[in-house]
Amino acid sequence: MDRDLDRLATAVRTRRTELRLGIEPAAKLAGISKDTWKRVEAGLNVRDTTYTAIDRALQWASGGCTAVLEGGEGVPVEEVPGEDGVRISKIPKRELERVVGDAVQSAALATKGDLTGAEILELNRRVLEELRDRGIL
Repeated sequence: MDRDLDRLATAVRTRRTELRLGIEPAAKLAGISKDTWKRVEAGLNVRDTTYTAIDRALQWASGGCTAVLEGGEGVPVEEVPGEDGVRISKIPKRELERVVGDAVQSAALATKGDLTGAEILELNRRVLEELRDRGIL
């Protein structure tokens, strides 16, 4: 899969702005040089370890930059007041639907029953519909 560096550049710039960070303070939070940060915002390639550092600075869940590069979203995390080191994040609805769908499909296949591919897809559709009806998705 191709990595969309321009998409990441836009997402990083947008998130940095939302957090009211300049390039230099953001780079300092990430522990990288401002020139490296500028490379990311210019849509240029950097080391994968840089993306991990940027995730922390932008308060994204681990893998946020990689998710954006692959067409997904960076997921913001928040510190839980009074709970040292505990962080929470909201999973985007689209991602949650994908994960639940994958889990249903994997579980159906793991049972080694006689479900056809079409039946597994229907089961997946019904599970997602039920979760939507219950307000979970």
